[in-house]
Amino acid sequence: MGDVLKFQKPHVQQQRSDGFGRTLLAAVVIAFSGAAAGYYLLGDIPLAKAAATITKPLTAYRVCSGSVRYHCVVDGDTMWIGGEKVRIADIDTPEISEPRCSSELALGNKATARLIELVNEGPFELKAWPGRDEDKYGRKLRVLVRDGRSLGDILVSEGLARTWTGRRQPWC
Repeated sequence: MGDVLKFQKPHVQQQRSDGFGRTLLAAVVIAFSGAAAGYYLLGDIPLAKAAATITKPLTAYRVCSGSVRYHCVVDGDTMWIGGEKVRIADIDTPEISEPRCSSELALGNKATARLIELVNEGPFELKAWPGRDEDKYGRKLRVLVRDGRSLGDILVSEGLARTWTGRRQPWC
């Protein structure tokens, strides 16, 4: 019989089709689209300026929950506006996250609910707090004003807050 010839498959280099490139492209497109939609729908909130007018957002302010905080209320004197944490500088309200007694918690919940009502009633201005832009926790210090009146003063007049004197006073 003669020589045995081996037939081998020709070695053809195939391109691997891993979906990483497509997945990365899709993620970039989705992220950009989301950012553009958020900017278009919610607008840019210029908290760094001395005064900014906040128009009513497309979704109403409500109590903050979860890790994404853009337009929500933490408690009676703290809220998120346009993704920045703001301390309402002219008032102090009872704590709801770590109250020292049940009456502080109850009054703090009322102050929080009332602040939500007030900010959802219409546009308001953010006025800079004289002397300091941020507190020791990095929150922007601002006074919320509508028609020349501080929303904090409304909470004070309703017995839900105290005028800020520079230090916390006990609520119990």
